[in-house]
Amino acid sequence: MTEKISSIARNTSYFTLALVLQKIISLAYFTMYARVLGPADLGQYYFAVSITSIFSIFIDFGLGNILTREIAKDESRASSLANTILTAKLFFSLATLAILFIWTGLWHYDPLTKQLIYISSIAMVLDNFTGIFYAILRGYHNLKFESIASVIFQLIVLGASLIVININGDIRWLMASLGLASLFNLGYSWLAARRLAGLHLRLSWDAATFKQVFLLALPFAIYAIFQRFYTYFDSVLLFKFAGDQAVGLYQVPFKIVVAIQFLPMAFTASLYPALSAYWQRNREQLAITFERAISYSLILSIPIMIGTIVLADQIITIFKESFSAVAWPLQVTMLAVPFMFLGFPVGSLLNACDRQKRNTINIAITSIASAALNFYLIPKWGVMGACVTNLITSIVMLGLGWLVIPQIFKLRLKRLAVMVIKVSAAGICMGIGVYLLKSITHPIVNIVFGALLYLIALFVFRGFTKEDIQSVLASFVRPNAKTV
Repeated sequence: MTEKISSIARNTSYFTLALVLQKIISLAYFTMYARVLGPADLGQYYFAVSITSIFSIFIDFGLGNILTREIAKDESRASSLANTILTAKLFFSLATLAILFIWTGLWHYDPLTKQLIYISSIAMVLDNFTGIFYAILRGYHNLKFESIASVIFQLIVLGASLIVININGDIRWLMASLGLASLFNLGYSWLAARRLAGLHLRLSWDAATFKQVFLLALPFAIYAIFQRFYTYFDSVLLFKFAGDQAVGLYQVPFKIVVAIQFLPMAFTASLYPALSAYWQRNREQLAITFERAISYSLILSIPIMIGTIVLADQIITIFKESFSAVAWPLQVTMLAVPFMFLGFPVGSLLNACDRQKRNTINIAITSIASAALNFYLIPKWGVMGACVTNLITSIVMLGLGWLVIPQIFKLRLKRLAVMVIKVSAAGICMGIGVYLLKSITHPIVNIVFGALLYLIALFVFRGFTKEDIQSVLASFVRPNAKTV
């Protein structure tokens, strides 16, 4: 047991560090792309990525999740499962590419957009096969290789992009940088899987095995399809109704939000095992741990929201004057951050407490609402319409999950309301201080000052104590430990 806990702790550390580094690197080359390409070309680039990201789910189909789970249960089946799924993915890839190319031709995109979609589709296929090899490693409780590769992947994209920009800045070669990084990742993951698992990976077919994993994967696939549409369909509609420049402008708030989500993602990676254990053995501690997770999410999200809203016009200058119109959409998008952050522990709780089907229903409802709102608002308001939709659907997703919590345990709503007031008060104090210094200090100095002011205010309002921090850490490191 001690060895397993140690393994989980190491995996969490690798995953968290890699998540932070890859988000930083990704945001760095996105900023570079924005400055070099401008909104229109950036919009074409990310429209192509959005299209292939949606189609990629029809290659994966949730099979990676099932492969990890089944190998973890019985390692003796690893070879049969992996080889059958690899073969299935080959057929899925060919079918998906055919449908994607037909789709691209029917919509009569301009030649450059078509070329970008074709190049992006290469990375899409490579990444899906890579996912199988990392799924094998996860089945053997190893995230080290995947964590290392995720950082190297981003470094390859960054390095190749710098070379392309210094040569000619051709957007097609920038897209090819993704394919180059994906090719490295495929070879690396294949070697890592062979080394760790000792499997003879090849194309082979077992109809009974495929039928079993396909049926098991179906719920995961349905969830992933809705989740992918929810994430990327707004960019597709923006391209259709408002043009490539609108897609490029929208990527600024979208990428900033994606970048900061490493905080709740890393936190949830540590939270989920604790919630799962408490669901089985200690329902009282389950409620306490969840409430602490909500408090932690509020403490992180409120200052990010307020600080970014106050400094939005200065932040946008990083992306050059051509992106100045996106300051207001960025501010609207940041209003959604607390709801997004709170959604992570709520979704984790539902999965840990055997409510994963409800999570699928929730994402389906949210995706349909998102599509309807985007169809209505984007033609009227363009980028702002997509940002307003994101805000509304973030609230809807959180609300749907929140409705299930009383079925699991009784929430101490008064305690949570007090926490919201304390954190909001500290955030407002920070916002006022940052606003007053905005015109006379450098943005970085202002951010540092704002963070210090927020922590002091939060401590004064007793939004957190030393004992709270120690208790949270103890809960996540050892789920079976005594409550502090």
